Amino acid sequence: MDLLRRDNEKGFSWKGFFLQWEWMLILIFLLVTAINSYLSPYYLNYDNLRDATMTFLDKAFIVLPMVLIIILADIDISVASTVALSAVVMADLYAMGVPMEVAILICLAVGALCGFINGWLIVRFKELSAVIVTLATMIIYRGIAYMMLEDQAVGQFPEWFKFLGWGYVFGIPFILIAFVVCAIAFALLLHKTTFGRRIYAIGNNPTASRFSGVQVDRIKIIVFTLAGLMAAVTALFLTSRMGSTRPNVATGYELDVIAMVVLGGISTAGGKGRMIGAVIAVFLIGYLRYGLGLINIPAQALLIIIGLLLIGAVMVPKLKIRGSGWRKAKPADAPVKRAL
Repeated sequence: MDLLRRDNEKGFSWKGFFLQWEWMLILIFLLVTAINSYLSPYYLNYDNLRDATMTFLDKAFIVLPMVLIIILADIDISVASTVALSAVVMADLYAMGVPMEVAILICLAVGALCGFINGWLIVRFKELSAVIVTLATMIIYRGIAYMMLEDQAVGQFPEWFKFLGWGYVFGIPFILIAFVVCAIAFALLLHKTTFGRRIYAIGNNPTASRFSGVQVDRIKIIVFTLAGLMAAVTALFLTSRMGSTRPNVATGYELDVIAMVVLGGISTAGGKGRMIGAVIAVFLIGYLRYGLGLINIPAQALLIIIGLLLIGAVMVPKLKIRGSGWRKAKPADAPVKRAL
């Protein structure tokens, strides 16, 4: 009987299922939708909701690899500078006569190279934290972008290039389709592959993972390279939407991306969190910004609201991820009841 009771306790729990942080985010999203629709009659317009995704999904591509990085208990604050450098290199090459298709490939290569450099430095100089390394490369990458263009802007791209930021496929924004495909790919990578399981293991205990035969350094380099690559993808969509680029583009993107990841329930201590939470947080913050913009709420108010949401995300009292959901954590010194 005791064994049967323990098996039932380990089984599916509706309470645990609905106490997951992702459900909390959905409730917050519904609350934001209700408030915004009450404040503005234009909020629930389908065309507006659809087209609003074009204004905030460019940075969402960086959220996907940032989830992996933070689960590793690392961080990358150079992603915005990688966006700027990749965009500037692409624009400068096109201005010099390089075909746009080639310039796009070089843009992606530059982003991946920036990410690889971050990962290599982090695993090569283990005495330096990821914050210090990526802070340095953030300054370097942005500085190179300024050296290339100074304060100038480069634009006048081919007409077809605008499709990335403003195009539709069967009435759906192309950027939304691209993000959904990338989100599914990263979710499968994290949750359904050995590579993803090793990311969780490293985030929980990198030393034990190393002694267990996990190639910790190699995995970190791959993850940071993916972050650089997706930053370059962001550069493509952002440049397409703006129609031009300059060295100061994407300023502050790193803070927005980290906020979305943390709000999505990804533990900054590493080893915990799910991709779906970060994806929900992307749309929550995106539509929150869109709704407040309809009623001309100052941007400073949005920062306060996002800050309060982040506090709620990291300070939910006595809750932690355990198995299938969120539940109260037992004190470390709680006595264990002996089965009768």
